[in-house]
Amino acid sequence: MVFTLATAFIFGNLIGKWFNMDWKLSNLISVGTGVCGGSAIAAVSPIIKAKDEDIAYALSTTFIFDILMVILFPIAGQFFGMTDLGFGLWAGTAINDTSSVVAASYAFSEVAGNYAVIVKLTRTLAIVPIVFIYSIVNQRIEQKTHYGDGNSDATFKLTRVIPWFILFFLIMVILRSVGVISAEFGSTLSSISKFFMVMSLGAIGLRTNFKSVAQSGILPMVHGFIISMLVVIVSFVIQMMLGQV
Repeated sequence: MVFTLATAFIFGNLIGKWFNMDWKLSNLISVGTGVCGGSAIAAVSPIIKAKDEDIAYALSTTFIFDILMVILFPIAGQFFGMTDLGFGLWAGTAINDTSSVVAASYAFSEVAGNYAVIVKLTRTLAIVPIVFIYSIVNQRIEQKTHYGDGNSDATFKLTRVIPWFILFFLIMVILRSVGVISAEFGSTLSSISKFFMVMSLGAIGLRTNFKSVAQSGILPMVHGFIISMLVVIVSFVIQMMLGQV
């Protein structure tokens, strides 16, 4: 996961600069590819104050490649003769969205699916530090834009960059883990949260002008394709080096 995350963010920014893309769009694609698809994009986009068009483009790019991976990954796993553990690691670290990881890995085998889910959920935890890092980066950029390099540090406040929703997320994790929130009530809250997530993504779509998205051109889509392929290849090569294929 360290290697795949580094690949997504380092090459995402390098290729984004090469394509002359807005840093917010290139990083939304990178975080969606490197961490957990739409959930990561939804978490980071308000932190960096991304435009609706950029959010829609990043989501579309991520979901398109997720569909392809669900179809191609089980075929590739059979072709390379991968073990259940090997395929579970590969799917969990290389496929973007959690639902796509589940679909692709269980299509290979039930054991591979169990491994992949564990790996993917561990990978999803990267949202916590990543959101905090983006909070600081965006705050720094805004301060430089408004006050110049010389005064940016003077007006920087830690409380302005703390992603408070992440703290509430961690509180809910603790409450659920110690049993304050029962399994039944937790399941109900989970269903409600999924409903609101679908509604929020739908709202982004309703507010998005397709012409504005199209103005970004084909390069962001190419950017997403390159990053996705690099993550897939790096994950597979590292597993080969570790003898876990």
